Order: sequence, then structure tokens, then C-alpha cells
Amino acid sequence: MRRHTTILASLAALAASTLLTGMAQAQEVTLTLHHLLSPKSNAHANMLEPWAKKIEEASNGRIKIEIYPSMSLGGTPPQLVRQAADGVVDIVWTVNGYTPGLFPRSEVFELPTVFTGDTAATNLAMREMFDEYLAADYKGLHVLWNHVHSGNALHTADKKVHSPADTKGLKLRVPGATANTVVEAMGATPVTMPVPDLPQSLATGVVDGALIPYEIIPPLQLQDVTKYQIEGPDNERFGGTVFQVSMNQDRWDSLPDDLKQVFIDNTGDDWLVEVGRVWDAEDERAIKMAVESGNERIILTPEEMAAFNEVLAPTVDLWIEAHPDIDARALVDKARETIAKHANGKS
Repeated sequence: MRRHTTILASLAALAASTLLTGMAQAQEVTLTLHHLLSPKSNAHANMLEPWAKKIEEASNGRIKIEIYPSMSLGGTPPQLVRQAADGVVDIVWTVNGYTPGLFPRSEVFELPTVFTGDTAATNLAMREMFDEYLAADYKGLHVLWNHVHSGNALHTADKKVHSPADTKGLKLRVPGATANTVVEAMGATPVTMPVPDLPQSLATGVVDGALIPYEIIPPLQLQDVTKYQIEGPDNERFGGTVFQVSMNQDRWDSLPDDLKQVFIDNTGDDWLVEVGRVWDAEDERAIKMAVESGNERIILTPEEMAAFNEVLAPTVDLWIEAHPDIDARALVDKARETIAKHANGKS
């Protein structure tokens, strides 16, 4: 009788263990994703929403990502990184430069002559270099991916620009610290502000223009408060901006391994290339919209861009000198080498 009871108890324990294991394997997770732009923005509609859907489908519905645009969970754009690190939200998409000094190593990918307009190659380079060169900056965060946009073009309210002399004295909105030196090298005054504040600032004359990609034009209706969009030949731009999609580290650690793998599988190299395509396509759509509304797209000649590059080249050395606590020169060299490798289609 005692043996029969023992067997029944063992079977019950085994059944309970199997049930608990099955429940763990079938764990369902709902995650919040917070960001600063509107639901109509390129980042929301063409990148974050499709990605969240991919994650949900790949997990057979076990992962649900609830996206909250336009800072709808509260706070300001510069607070997004802290919201993720503190676990106020699970995931954020944000501009690294909104928290100056917090991600110095990643800034290398924003520098003119380092970032040259190849979005996919730069995204892949950041991924390749992340563990060895960049990860130290992201304490409390699990970075799902970094990316760049298609590069900063110059948008002006009233001033045609064909040379650095034309930018002298202008007040130009910048996304972060690395763009400050770019604008200063042009002889202009940098004004740091989150991009949602830009239309009002242009309309009231707080700034005369901005360094931003074209894709920002539609969601903010910038064609109504600017007249000129200026870029270099062959899509060359005046530096770039690094973004991150990051999860709270403790939240990541709490996920079962199979759900972690879902994220890993859906943020790989193919996805980084797709993200590059998303931003490039939206850039072209946006500039077409601005031109059709009456704005002028100015594509500088190679000689005109060379004049800009001559005054911008020292910004790389200034960035290196400003970061004596990291091996900044090695970062510049490695970033250029790794971007070039991926631009040439090598793995």
C-alpha cells in the first residue's frame, strides 16, 4: 500500500513538474515600447510596427509589443533612455544624442567622412563592432539594434546654401553633440532640441534651419516652414544620427531562452539591411513631397561639397581630442574600415 502511495505521489510530482515546464515554455509576454514620434512617422509606421508584428508572428502570439508613440506614456524625449534603464517601460526607440555624453563610442558613426550615407553598411558595422567597441556605454540596457537614418541634409527657412560662407551666422537645429561641431565648422550656431520642437522653432525664427534627414519632412510638415533642402552629390550628407532600440536589461534577462531567440532571429543582419532600405525609401518619398509643394532641392556640385568637406574634416580630430578616456582614433579607423567592408558586400 505504501509503495502504491509512493508511486502515485511520484507521478503527481512528475505531472506537476511537466505542467510547470509547459507553462514556462508557453509563457506569454506583453512588452511596452515607448518613443517620441507620431504614429504617422516613418519610424513608427514603417519600422517599429512591422517589426513588432514580426516578433508576434514568430513567437506564435506569445510575445505582444504594445507601442506608445508621441511620448504618450509621459516624460520628454531625453528621458527615454532612463525610462528603459529604470524599467519604467520595457523597450524604447530613441536618438542617442538626446542624452549627450552617455553614448560616446557610438558617436563615431555620426561623424562626417565616417558616415558617408550608406545606411545598411553603417547599421551592419555597428552590429559587428558592438560587443568589443560599443557595449560599455549601454549599462542597464539590452540593445536589440542600433541604426542610422539616411544622413543629415541641411534644411533652411529662407537661405540658399551653396558654400560654407552661406551658412555663416545661421542658427541651425542639431540632434546631438557630434553635430554641434559640424555646425560650428560651418560658421553657424548649433541649437540642440528634440525634433518635434522644430516646426514651431522654424516658424518663430528661433532657428534658421536644421540638420535632419528628409524623412522628417512629412510627419512635421517641414515643407511649410522651409524653402530649401540641401545635400551633397551621390547622397552625401553632413554626418548622421545614431538611434537605438533597447530593452530594459532585467526584462531581457527574465525572458525564457526561446523568446530571447525570437528577438535575436528577427533583429539580425537581414533586418538591419531592411531598416536601411526603409529609411532610404522614406527619404526619397519625403524630398519628392517637399519639391512638389514648391521647395527647392539643392544638390551641391562635387566642387561645392569638397569645400564643405574641407571645413568639416577637422571635426573628426576635434571629436578624437574630446574623448581622451576612450581610444577614439582607433574607433574612427575601425568604423571606417568596417563600414567600407559592408559597403563592398563582404561579411
